[in-house]
Amino acid sequence: MSEYTIPILENHDVWSKNYQDGWLKHYQTTGQFDWKLYDKPINTQAVAGNAVKLSQARVVLISSAGGYLRDAQKPFDAPNVYGDYSLRVFPASTPLDQIAIAHDHYDHQFVDADRQVLLPLRHLENLAHEGVIGSVASNIISFMGYLPDAARVADDLSSQIIETVYAEKADAAFLVPS
Repeated sequence: MSEYTIPILENHDVWSKNYQDGWLKHYQTTGQFDWKLYDKPINTQAVAGNAVKLSQARVVLISSAGGYLRDAQKPFDAPNVYGDYSLRVFPASTPLDQIAIAHDHYDHQFVDADRQVLLPLRHLENLAHEGVIGSVASNIISFMGYLPDAARVADDLSSQIIETVYAEKADAAFLVPS
């Protein structure tokens, strides 16, 4: 568990109760999605850290595209209506054609045509080569962005991501949402 703790989700307990008593209960009772019942988390303050000089920063890529190594990692449980809250970490140097996408909740047309739409690994390498950023972290962090339980994201997934960012000795993170 990371010692780095920040309030990821304001009014955590209230949100969690509304989620369980509203959207989740409706789905479990009816088997139907009613996104009008989904209480979107709203924070009044942005989560932020200290400023960094990007030209000297080690940058880690974090993507919610559901990317994983086709031949070496288990795919995300994309059809799971409750979401898959696990991570996949793989080398930033991975050839793009070795990365598969497991995520059923967005149109794959553009990411199938060019993985860099949601996994801009070669673009980040170019930015490092040009001196815009200091360097690219050795590994990228990937997760599946369909995660309806925001409390679980705040309690479980965010800690995993933060620990991985620390392990990468990253100064900054580049989040590419799907």
